[in-house]
Amino acid sequence: MSQDEDQPAHYYLAGGGIASLAAAVFLIRDAGVSGEQVTIFEKEDRFGGSLDGAGDAERGYLVRGGRMFEPNFVCTFDLLNSIPCGLPGGLSAKEDIFAFNRDVPGSSRCRLIRDGAKADTRLGLRLRDMRDLARLTQADEAALDGKAIDECFDPAFFRSNFWIMWSTMFAFQTWHSAIELARYLKRFIHLFPGFTRMEGVLRTRFNQYDSLIAPILDWLTERGVKFETEAAVIDATVSEAGDTSCISALLLERGGQSEIMPVSEKDRVFFTLGSMTANSVQGSNTAPPPPPETDSAWTLWKTLAAKSPIFGRPDVFCPDVTRTRWESFTVTLKTPAFVDHMEHFSGNRTGTGGLVSIADSGWMLCFVMFHQPHFHQQADGTYVFWGYGLLGDREGDYVKKPMAACTGEEILEELAGQLHLGDEADAMFRDAIVRPCMMPLITSQFMPRRAGDRPEVVPAGARNFACLGQYCEQKHDVVFTVEYSVRSAMTAVHRLAGGKPPPPVKRTDRNPIVIANALRTILAG
Repeated sequence: MSQDEDQPAHYYLAGGGIASLAAAVFLIRDAGVSGEQVTIFEKEDRFGGSLDGAGDAERGYLVRGGRMFEPNFVCTFDLLNSIPCGLPGGLSAKEDIFAFNRDVPGSSRCRLIRDGAKADTRLGLRLRDMRDLARLTQADEAALDGKAIDECFDPAFFRSNFWIMWSTMFAFQTWHSAIELARYLKRFIHLFPGFTRMEGVLRTRFNQYDSLIAPILDWLTERGVKFETEAAVIDATVSEAGDTSCISALLLERGGQSEIMPVSEKDRVFFTLGSMTANSVQGSNTAPPPPPETDSAWTLWKTLAAKSPIFGRPDVFCPDVTRTRWESFTVTLKTPAFVDHMEHFSGNRTGTGGLVSIADSGWMLCFVMFHQPHFHQQADGTYVFWGYGLLGDREGDYVKKPMAACTGEEILEELAGQLHLGDEADAMFRDAIVRPCMMPLITSQFMPRRAGDRPEVVPAGARNFACLGQYCEQKHDVVFTVEYSVRSAMTAVHRLAGGKPPPPVKRTDRNPIVIANALRTILAG
C-alpha cells in the first residue's frame, strides 16, 4: 500500500457561502467524514456569502438583502434541524424559525402604496393574462430555451398589481428568464391564496447571518473543520481520461501569493460557482456607492468553463450589469418615530407586514420594517429597516437622478417624498445612518438561459468534484433561494461521499386542491 493510500481523504470546498457550509455539515453528519478532513476556502475575511449581517450602532447596520423562506424548503430545514440556534431553550435553528413565526405571524395590511396611501391589492389580471400565465406554466422548458419573460406577455400585463407584487417580492425584471418565472409560478403556487398579504412566507428571528450562518459556523468549528479566509481558489487542474474528469490540483491565492495544492483521486472538491453579491460596493449618508470592483468571485467559474464545456457558460449570466443589478439600503434609526409612524400607517405591528412596494415610484422603491432587534447584538434604542430599488436605473420622482447616483440621505429624501412625510421626515430620520449597497450581479442567476448553460451538480464523468450554489442545474427548483444552494450541497455530498439523497422538490403544482385554490384567487382578483 502506498503512502498516499494511507492518508485520509481531504474534502476541499471553494467558497464560504451557505452552499459550502451546508456541504460541510452533510459531509460530517450524513457521510461520516471527520471535521478535520474538511477545509473551506473563502476569498473574503468572513463566511456566509450572500447571507450577511454586519455593523453596529456607530457605523450603522448592514444587510445586503434577504432570501425568502417557506415551509416546503425541505433540504434547508433538514440541515437546520441539526444545528442548535444558540439561544436559551435549546431549540434547533429550524425549530426557532417556526417558533418565531408562530409568535410573530406575518400578514401584510399594506402590500402596495400609491400616491402616499395604502393601495388596492386586487391582482388586476385580464383573461389574456390568465391565459398567458397558464400557457407559460404548461410549456415544456425546451420550448422556453433562451426566452425572456416579456416575450410571453403583452405590455399591459406588466402594469398589473399581480406583476408589481410578484416582481418586487422575487426581484424579477421583464428581461429575465421565462423558464425561471415558470418554475417560480409552479414552485410557489400554494402561496397564491395569501399572496397579496405575504402569508406563508417564513422569516428568521434575526438577520440571516445571525440566525443561520453563525450557528452553522459554531457547529462546524466544534467538529474541527478548517476555515481559511482571504484564500481564493482561482483555478484547478482538470485531468481527463476518456469520458471521465478528475481534479488533480487547485491553484490558491493567499495574500497575493499563489500556491498549488495537489488533489488525489480519493479527495473531493466542491466548487461554488459564481456569486450574486460579487463586486458589491457600499456608499454612505453623504456618498453614493463607487463604481463596482473588478475583482470577482466569478474568476474560478470562467476559468473552469474555458477548460471544459461540462462547467457550463458563465458569460450567459453576466453579459451586462445594467440587466443584473439593483441597489439596496439599510437604515439604522436612533429614534422610534418612523417605526411608530409605519405601524399606524400600515396597520401592522413592526415585523409582521413584510415587503411594502411603492407601485408608482420611479425606482420601484420597496422596504421592509424588520422585527426588532434585527441583529443579535443590536444596541438598545436603535431600529433597523431595509429597502431596495428594483428599477433604480430610472430617475427618482423627488430626487431627480438614478438611485445609483444618490447618497444615503438622498435615498431617504426620495422615500420620505413617496410616503408624503412632509416636515415630519426630519424628525423621523434625524441622525439616521444609511448604508446604500450596489450589487451589480444580484439577479444574474435570472438571466435567460438554454440547456447546458448551467452545469450539473456532478457533471457527466466527474470523478471527484461537484458544482454548488445558484448557477448549477437542479430540475424543478428555483434560484435566489437558500433552498437551491442547500439542495445542491446535499446532492453533491450524496453523489461523491455517500450522504443521504435530498428529498424531492415538493410539487404542490400537482395537488388538485392547491391548483383549485390558486385559480380561485386569480379569478377573484
